[in-house]
Amino acid sequence: MYPDLKDKTALVTGAGKRTGIGYAIAKALAQNGMNIVITDLGGAPAEIAGIKTGSSGEMTDICRELTQDHGVKALALEMDIIDSASIEKAVAAVREAFGRLDVLVNNAGAVLGAPQVVHNYDEAAWIKTIDINLHGVFRVSKAFVPIMLGAPAAIVNIASRAAKRPPLFNGAYGVAKAGVVMLTKVMAMELGGQNLRVNAVCPGLIMTDMQVQRIQMEADVFGTTFQEAEARLAKDVPLGRIGKPSEVADMVVYLASGQASYITGHAYNVGGGITMEL
Repeated sequence: MYPDLKDKTALVTGAGKRTGIGYAIAKALAQNGMNIVITDLGGAPAEIAGIKTGSSGEMTDICRELTQDHGVKALALEMDIIDSASIEKAVAAVREAFGRLDVLVNNAGAVLGAPQVVHNYDEAAWIKTIDINLHGVFRVSKAFVPIMLGAPAAIVNIASRAAKRPPLFNGAYGVAKAGVVMLTKVMAMELGGQNLRVNAVCPGLIMTDMQVQRIQMEADVFGTTFQEAEARLAKDVPLGRIGKPSEVADMVVYLASGQASYITGHAYNVGGGITMEL
């Protein structure tokens, strides 16, 4: 537990569904006493490239759960990270409800157009994938930083092992996440003097909707069961298993806390050893 987080406020993008990393992060922060703002596209249940997005109903249920289980304030906001007007509306709502923001977690992301080699990649899908995963982090950070200044604060960007290890047939996502890591370092340099730390987390193989979709796709291609495809994938991981969203959340909470007060500008791997570097 990190008592210094109690009664502060965190916002987590892409946190509107219980099967995602964003929800795990929001829950872990709430367990440490933080007031939580969750954002997602909202509206009726929908999908992007076969992956479920956070609906308004599920977002409301999550906020009710966080409040009941952890005694914190929770606010659900519909926000599109590729729409600046939508983001500014969310900033105004957070300022009105809490006055300031102490922790920002840029978690929202999506993949369009994959699997495909770069020279055959659909241009619109490539551009939108980068817009969501990289420019979305820029837009949200740019909008929220002004209400984070004046006291110690932290931004944690969710990148990916794809930022460090080229992903086969998923080039747009890899390029975008590599950009997130560099953006993290630039922001850490620029904001360090104002006591705002910026770090990134690079999840490896984590059992999210996207991972389930990938495993099922491999099972279908090779004519095996889901469990067999999962076991084959896990062989690439030194720890021998696919990770849980809560294990990514644990790193995020640490980086958000005062225990990481002298850490900024880094991109930490959470992947059971699948990505290692000096």
